[in-house]
Parts: sequence; C-alpha cells; structure tokens
Amino acid sequence: MAVKPRRKAVVVDVGGVKVGGDHPIVVQSMTNTDTVDVPGTVNQAMALARAGSELVRITVNTEQAAAAVPKIAEALRHFGVPVPLIGDFHYNGHLLLKRYPECARALAKYRINPGNVNIGRKTDDNFRAMIEVAIENNKPVRIGVNWGSLDSALLTRMMDKNSRLPEPKDAREVTLDAIVVSAVESARAAERHGLSRDKIILSAKVSGVQDLIDVYRALAAVCDYPLHLGLTEAGMGAKGIVATTAALAPLLQEGIGDTIRASLTPLPNGDRTEEVLVSQQILQSLGIRSFTPQVTACPGCGRTTSTFFQEMADEIQTYLRTQMPKWKAGHPGVETMKVAVMGCVVNGPGESKHSNIGISLPGTFEEPTAPVYVDGRLMTTLRGDRIVGEFIEILNHYVTSHYAL
Repeated sequence: MAVKPRRKAVVVDVGGVKVGGDHPIVVQSMTNTDTVDVPGTVNQAMALARAGSELVRITVNTEQAAAAVPKIAEALRHFGVPVPLIGDFHYNGHLLLKRYPECARALAKYRINPGNVNIGRKTDDNFRAMIEVAIENNKPVRIGVNWGSLDSALLTRMMDKNSRLPEPKDAREVTLDAIVVSAVESARAAERHGLSRDKIILSAKVSGVQDLIDVYRALAAVCDYPLHLGLTEAGMGAKGIVATTAALAPLLQEGIGDTIRASLTPLPNGDRTEEVLVSQQILQSLGIRSFTPQVTACPGCGRTTSTFFQEMADEIQTYLRTQMPKWKAGHPGVETMKVAVMGCVVNGPGESKHSNIGISLPGTFEEPTAPVYVDGRLMTTLRGDRIVGEFIEILNHYVTSHYAL
C-alpha cells in the first residue's frame, strides 16, 4: 500500500523552515545539555544540525538559561550553522519571555505546554502573556500537550461528565479525548488572543504506541494545524527505536504528521544524533524523504561465516554518510542511490542487480571473486585484498557521472 497523500495543514514558517502543507516532513531533535553551558549546547546543537536535524529544541527553564539563548544563537551563526532554535518552556515561560526580550527574539519558536500554564482556569494570564510575546516578535508556537502533565482540571471535568453517561467510556478513552480537547481549545484560545493560524503547531505526546496512533488520528480529524509527531518517552536502545518506528510509521503512512522527533533515551555519554538518524531512516524507509544512499546487506547465515561482508557493509554505510555533506551540494539526487553489499551467491547477484551499485562477496567455499553490478549489469569482478577500496572507487565514479549538476 502506498503512502497516502499528506493531510492538508496550514503552513507555519519556523525560522525559515516551512512546516505543513506540501512541504517535506521536518526532522527535529532536542539538546540534553544544560542550556547555561553555552559551549556545550552550541556543540551539541551543531552536531544535531549537521546530522540532519532541521530544527533544534533547547530547554529554557531558568533566568540563566534565558540569558544564554541569544549567545547560543549567535555562536551557531558564527560557526555557519544557523539552525532554528525552539525554546522549551514550562511553568515560568511567561516570566522568562517577558524579562528576557533578547531570548524571545533569538528563538524561532516557543513550545508551550497547556498543562503547565493556567490555560482553562478562571484566568489564563500566563498563557496569554506567552502568546502576546509570540505576536510581538512574529514567532510561531507549538502547543504541546503531554499526558504526563495533562491539565488536571480539564481531565477531572471530562471524567465527571463521562461518569454521568448511560454508557461511560473507559478511563483511557477519556484521557485521550482530553488530550485532543486540550490541544484544540488551547489553539483556539491563542487565536482569540490574536495569534494567527499560521503561527500554531500542535502535538499530543503519549508514551504508548497504540495510544499515540489513536490520539493523533483523532487530532488530525478535528483540526488543520500542522502536527508534530513523537512518543514522549520512547525509551533506550532497540526498545526506543522499535517503539518510535511502530508508532510513527502507521500515522505517516496515513498522511498524518508534518514534523517528527524520535525521543530516544541515550546511553550515558551516548551520541544524541542517533535520534536524528532514526527519524531520517523512518522517513526514508517509507519512501517519504531521502537523506542518504541506502545500503542493502544480507543478515548472514551459515554460508557467510566470514565477517568480511559485515565489515564492508558497515564501512560503506559510514563512507556514504561522511560523504553526503560534500555530495549534497554538487550531486543532487545522490541521496536516492541504492547500494548492495551481499555475502554469498544465493541472493547476492539478484539483490545487486536491483540496486544502482551492488557487490556479491564470496560466501563459504565459494570461488574467491566478487562480481560488481552497475544498474543491473555486470560491470567487473573484483579479487584480492583491495576489494573495498576498488568498490569505493567505482562508487565515487558512479556518483560523479550520474548525479552531476
């Protein structure tokens, strides 16, 4: 089944990055540094941006953090990486944005959590103050509902109302309904305070896969604001990657979602850019966007007792990623290239023929030769201990001859 056409959402400009409409689904990430640590935050923001994060969110939780934001933005411009920064506000955002106008100007978007401001209460002064700053600075906002900090007053009202129904819904259904109501009503309140529709993005974060799918289907059905997708706490390692993929793929397949994040828990001192690569790979695997040439490699079996083809596949994939920053400017379309590194004769030649460039390495007890296929045709056969280097030379020639400006 093909990916369905994208749901038509209002287009929001976030620091020059267009979100919604027919624009590509945007990949974003978030730093986990202390924002007060300007060099550390700048370095991580640059790493995320260079990995492909088109928007980078940073925590703004204290006066010191708010004061650091303009310095971070300036440093990123100085290093030639002017990625739009999103300020993540909770509880005291109305105070920080008012007290630190340079912070408000430096950020490309403000993230507001309705559960952590006074939206829906007798007065919504705090929420309105943040919206007024957004209007004053011509900035968009993401109204990000999170079931871990859902507006308790709203949820209580909806639970009470549900309990009086002849056939009440279960607590899960009411909670998901409350998330949708919180997001939509907060957006409408922002509009009442003067913020235009093309300055609003919504998100509805939960940590369960089926919950996420259900809540975004419901949200997409009742509004045309751009939607940011992502599990709120995906988890660590394989669990986080699999859960994120399982949650986002059905929604993206249905045309729901305008910007995404894989909220992975990194290992201690782990590489934060992993979540960017996971988001990119989800989009590329679904055929929605292409970011880097893809390497097809077999899983290995008793025919491939040597680890050579695994090492070569890893080396080729790493090489492609390191070359992409250079190739992107001068070789448009190279990100769609398909490369196969196969380990034996069973599927090696066939899979290689289906790729732009493929190599079928010799399996156990096979003749020590490696046929190379280019666009489905046998080009040459490699032998000896320079197979990897010679294959990379063929790869480079293919890129320069097929993806020239």
